[in-house]
Amino acid sequence: MEQKNRLVVLGGGESGVGAAILGKTLGMEVFLSDYGKVSPRYASMLDEEGIEWEQGGHTMERILAADEIVKSPGIAPTTPVMKAVAEKGIPVISEIEFAGRYTDAKMVCITGSNGKTTTTMLTYHILQRAGLNVGLAGNVGRSLALQVAREPHDVYVIELSSFQLENMYRFKANIAVLLNITPDHLDRYDYKMQNYVNAKFRILNNQTLADAFIYWHDDPVIAEQLKHFTPSARLYPFAEEPGDGIAAYVDPEGEIIFDTSETQLKMPVAQLSLNGLHNIYNSMAAGLSACLLDIRKEDIRSALADFEGVEHRLEPAGSVDGVNYINDSKATNVNSCWYALESMTTPTVLILGGKDKGNDYSEILPLVQQKVKAIVAMGVDNSKIVDYFGDKVDAIASTGSLEDALNAARSFAVPGDTVLLSPCCASFDLFSSYEDRGRQFKAAVAGLAKK
Repeated sequence: MEQKNRLVVLGGGESGVGAAILGKTLGMEVFLSDYGKVSPRYASMLDEEGIEWEQGGHTMERILAADEIVKSPGIAPTTPVMKAVAEKGIPVISEIEFAGRYTDAKMVCITGSNGKTTTTMLTYHILQRAGLNVGLAGNVGRSLALQVAREPHDVYVIELSSFQLENMYRFKANIAVLLNITPDHLDRYDYKMQNYVNAKFRILNNQTLADAFIYWHDDPVIAEQLKHFTPSARLYPFAEEPGDGIAAYVDPEGEIIFDTSETQLKMPVAQLSLNGLHNIYNSMAAGLSACLLDIRKEDIRSALADFEGVEHRLEPAGSVDGVNYINDSKATNVNSCWYALESMTTPTVLILGGKDKGNDYSEILPLVQQKVKAIVAMGVDNSKIVDYFGDKVDAIASTGSLEDALNAARSFAVPGDTVLLSPCCASFDLFSSYEDRGRQFKAAVAGLAKK
């Protein structure tokens, strides 16, 4: 492929800095521009590499002189800079697309509205335990471009968001995993679900019969899309129950059956380290990926049994006065909260709220009515939550801070209950990220325990 000489990178985070370093390593003329502030860590990396960069605004003459642009996934195509780039006709790609040009490693790529981080980390854990030279990239781990430039691996496990998939064109996943599709980020997609579905299905771009597509057989959105689209790869669906062509399922004896041409494997559900139906699906997806890479059965079983989970995903945050606190801050959409509620076994006080992304709370209403004794809304604007749930739960409180939310939750909870932070919303009204929200929650619960 013809190499582009002038590379502009938009965004000075993990992916952008990695792309800039790879470009510089390849001998390109690289310029990085961030409309916001570049963290000191990334600023020093750019300086050490001798890469030109700016922050706090865009020098449009430099940007529009690019032969090609690598864009941070967080930059929407509707921003002024991207509109100007589109008008000029400059090609725009993602960091994953850029890095994929310069490696022959196997790519295990995972997407879905919910569960993708857990499944990515679990798959990486299995492959690492089996002794493969494996890298972790995408939404977790380190920049794929940086690893290709500085620390190449034989296999990469990559978590891909719909935002990243938007600007991927020639990249190919050797194993593509699609866990589920539920409404999320619809504000990015003109509030049209099909636009979001189309972005997710880009994970199948360029696959052939030599490649594999692993997906949840019973997801209605995936099933509907497959009526109109035939993947080129071999299909490995997973489901809760056995059926024709199902590659992973739970048998009547409570064992997960993995059945591929490469491997036949059984494992009791009770031995999985992760609890809940959603984590059975995550374990199936990760296990199928490992089977297709010819990992030993003993390594797959042991890794599925000892994986320690993901921070901010149904993470125990402590117990205060006989009440258990659970940090599920990563639940930034309604379906993710559904899975959290599905796993609750005690009366629950649910903390919801944040930056709404066009949520439809009717999806969780049956579980709320079954398991939730009170709701605490935590956000700058709680009106949508209060209006929807106000007459549907026994108790509800509207709060504008984490401290007030925890005080309200304590007033509703009694020994034996669970306080669950599973917000359904993005964090950006009160916090800098869902990680910040989760860590502040854990610190506040630890503070309560000391009082």
